[in-house]
Amino acid sequence: MGAADRKAGDKAVWYVGKIDRGIYSCVAGEILTDEVVITDEQVGHIARRHPNDYERFAGYFAQIVQQPDYIIEANKPNTALILKEIHEEGKSFKTVLRLITSGDRPEYKNSIITFMKIDRREWDRLLRNKKILYKRE
Repeated sequence: MGAADRKAGDKAVWYVGKIDRGIYSCVAGEILTDEVVITDEQVGHIARRHPNDYERFAGYFAQIVQQPDYIIEANKPNTALILKEIHEEGKSFKTVLRLITSGDRPEYKNSIITFMKIDRREWDRLLRNKKILYKRE
């Protein structure tokens, strides 16, 4: 990722990419922006909880949010649970994206909350046990 998008206090906000609001309308109807960011705080969270995943795979964030394989119903409102397989790496990923809607402050952006590499068993479990909101054709 490039330079910090802006500073919010001491927290850097990093630009990730853009989403297709049409795809994510299965999660929330009035998505205010197509921009996606990640904060230093969330980068730290990912680094602590899933060592080395951020460093190795952050370059795929834009592809994950722009071209999800599945969007699964999350347990929080206006939140997408994204599943994506990256074929070049032979890896599968789970990403949580908080979407900004008309009930949020308009200066906020859609934000990656967490991200992790998952194995085939977890991938299959999520598809079997959770409500699928979107499947890429």
